[in-house]
Amino acid sequence: MYPYFSKWIRSHRDLPLRCNQWCNVVRWEFSNPTPFIRSREFLWQEGHTAFATKEEADEEVLQILELYRRIYEEFLAVPVSKGRKSEMEKFAGGLYTTSVEAFIPNTGRGIQGATSHCLGQNFAKMFDITFENDKGSRSMVWQNSWAYTTRSIGVMVMTHGDDKGLVLPPRVAPLQVVVIPVPYKDVDTAAIVNECKRIVETLEKDGIRADLDTRENYSPGWKYSHWEMKGVPLRIEIGPKDMANNQARVVRRDNGAKADVPTANLVEQVRVLLDGIQENLFETAKQKRDACLKVVNTWDEFIAALNDKKFILAPWCDEEEVEKDVKARTKGELGAAKTLCTPFEQPDLPEGTKCFASGKPAKKWSFWGRSY
Repeated sequence: MYPYFSKWIRSHRDLPLRCNQWCNVVRWEFSNPTPFIRSREFLWQEGHTAFATKEEADEEVLQILELYRRIYEEFLAVPVSKGRKSEMEKFAGGLYTTSVEAFIPNTGRGIQGATSHCLGQNFAKMFDITFENDKGSRSMVWQNSWAYTTRSIGVMVMTHGDDKGLVLPPRVAPLQVVVIPVPYKDVDTAAIVNECKRIVETLEKDGIRADLDTRENYSPGWKYSHWEMKGVPLRIEIGPKDMANNQARVVRRDNGAKADVPTANLVEQVRVLLDGIQENLFETAKQKRDACLKVVNTWDEFIAALNDKKFILAPWCDEEEVEKDVKARTKGELGAAKTLCTPFEQPDLPEGTKCFASGKPAKKWSFWGRSY
């Protein structure tokens, strides 16, 4: 689209220019694709913007990165770290790259969640994207690009899933509540089903995404397993005793907790439970991620942490040759270690701290590890 940027942009009045698109991408050049995480074809959202000044571009880079953090943490309940990529790992042709990085404790691998790049003026030079500034002379634009993909679904699945199947955070679950009638022999099944229908209608009126499973060819126990596998956050069971007591049995997908809730205030309690599940999923994931965080200062500590599948924070001299050396020295069947990002929130770096890999004076703390 950049050849068209050069046609669309003529004056400073045309700036800023912001384009957003959703598109499918096919990459033929790599082998061994992993569904969702690194697939040959995927859907992504990408933004392309142009500004008159670097200050405006810098500001937007961090604004977009914060939006991506919110998607992961507030919706997918996945904790991420915001930071800047090394010169070796940044987007080719860009000025600098920022990212949100997640970590999968079960596999001991980091994963890039989304990126927000400042492209600088490199592409403006290449595609002749210039504008007449307010002083009447011509200037090159400053550009940004940012994107995240269906990889985010894979990150969410690996972060929360268990041996029963998916575990979906309520804010993104297509179905938040499933209602299952539990009839017994010689009871009024129609009355139970009608009560279930009433509950579903009540929940839906309040904006809760609910559905009713009335399939007669499956037992209630089979249905429980079926919807657990699909990750539905809440299950409501209605049997004859529940009807007699004007209550419903509510079961959480995240921790299996069960509670009998009066149907008179079922909607309010379902809201509270859904919010609790969302918060619990994030806090649990954060605790697991933090438990994997290992601060190291020496090469031996680094190798021990890497072999123990840790999320490593280490002092680094910020030299590309050292980064290449780390990759070369850790290359193996499980893949080489690399920088994940340099976190914006930097711990204190005492004077005299040495780089873990080279012994040179350290300039910053950076996250390291194997990654997807």
